[in-house]
Amino acid sequence: MENKVSKELAWHRLEQAKEDIMACDLLYNGKLYKSANNRAYYAIFHSIRSVLALEPIDFKRHKDVIAYFNKNYVNTEIFPKSIGRRIARANQVREDSDYDDEFIVDPNNTLVQINTAKELVKLVEQYLNEKIE
Repeated sequence: MENKVSKELAWHRLEQAKEDIMACDLLYNGKLYKSANNRAYYAIFHSIRSVLALEPIDFKRHKDVIAYFNKNYVNTEIFPKSIGRRIARANQVREDSDYDDEFIVDPNNTLVQINTAKELVKLVEQYLNEKIE
């Protein structure tokens, strides 16, 4: 029974990530780049948590979620190593966007964050399809 709940939770979290992607696109097109950075990060975060739901494991702090994912999924090359570096960058950009009053938003950099989120969502969806079949 727990396994079924974990699978449902994994799909639910992935759907959250996809909604965040839709929000990214709307915010970016509306030139709300700081907010788009935030939603791109959360698409990444929800994607990662959807993978962790299959174990099931979760953490209270974002940095612990990301560290666990990097250790157990990126470093073992279940997901490409390059995505791990891009996740770290997205996290930093999100923190700067949300908390640094002097942060200057670069629309091109925001687009990089959105593309990272879209790539990870796609990779996670493929992973879930393989694991849940």
